[in-house]
Amino acid sequence: MGVSGGIAAYKAALLVRELMRRGHEVRVVMTEAATRFVGPITFTGLTGAPPVVDLWDARYAGEVHVELAEWADAMVVAPATAHTMARAAGGIANDALTATLLCFDGPVVFAPAMHTRMWKHPATARNVAQLRADGAAFVGPTEGPLASGDVGLGRMAEPDVIAAAVEASVRSDLAGFTVLVSAGGTHEDLDPVRFLGNRSTGKMGYALAERAAARGAHAVLVSGPTSLATPSGVERIDVRSALEMEAAILERRGSVDAIVMAAAVADYRPAELATDKLKKTDGPRSLELVRNPDILAGLGAWREGSHPVLVGFALETQDVVPNARAKLARKRVDLVVANHATDAFGKSTNRVTLVAADSETALPELDKRDVADAILDWVRARLPAS
Repeated sequence: MGVSGGIAAYKAALLVRELMRRGHEVRVVMTEAATRFVGPITFTGLTGAPPVVDLWDARYAGEVHVELAEWADAMVVAPATAHTMARAAGGIANDALTATLLCFDGPVVFAPAMHTRMWKHPATARNVAQLRADGAAFVGPTEGPLASGDVGLGRMAEPDVIAAAVEASVRSDLAGFTVLVSAGGTHEDLDPVRFLGNRSTGKMGYALAERAAARGAHAVLVSGPTSLATPSGVERIDVRSALEMEAAILERRGSVDAIVMAAAVADYRPAELATDKLKKTDGPRSLELVRNPDILAGLGAWREGSHPVLVGFALETQDVVPNARAKLARKRVDLVVANHATDAFGKSTNRVTLVAADSETALPELDKRDVADAILDWVRARLPAS
């Protein structure tokens, strides 16, 4: 990660934390000017390795820029100032950051940050065009308040957005494919203020959509009610009930390559929706319920052959794997992700078993993003070669 000298350099520390939270190892190279905005010791504390500022860094036996370039899978410059981009576009390598850029032959992402007038200047436009032509990717800048007090285009993109762009630059094995993910629970309304629901937070489905997008897919997220933010690069469709979720999925099923049904769809809904709030009574109240459509079974019956790849989830409280294997056959899906209720609800981790017709893979407790990648790895192996 390259950090150049702009006021947005303080956000570089947040980006390092975000990349490391996603499981990546990060090394930092800074311009001399960047050290005036954020101290090198900050990055030492975050990464465990002092940042490189000097091309003659005594900690490296050989050429520091060569070693860094050979070590990295991707390089991101955040913030990328007009001056740094001008030097990069011209092939000038007069400090540790630009020398590493010139030596690195993998994916490069720039996150520009500068005043609006600098961003719109013809010289900056030429340099950006040259860097794009050389294969670099750009994320941002965005519109908003600037350090000068002005408001305009020039703010550095937020760390989570930049991190997603970096991940997409490294791993794009789902590029060209469309992956539809359902997530969250559904709310089945009783009256204007009450509903039947469940404890699903939607975290697993959102992790799947996030990772699919990060790996280059067009990720479509059909989401029940949740407080989660839309992952970067994901097309989100909000629904409330099982019937609304079914309609949204049926509308799009013919144009996708894989469907991952992670949503906890309600099995039943009230037979009648009260137009006014139901009042308490002295005695017990009976509630008539009717079955909701089984979206997953409907998809399994609809498709011909193995397209799209179809993945279901089985959340159980007993006999987890046997119940998942029965579901696999009954609903005619390719894979069932089985887990116990105590391992999933409300957590950022999950422990699952991937149950397919010819295999059964138990995963250890993992972050839900890592679980998502394991599922998507299985899906990718069943998609056509790109």
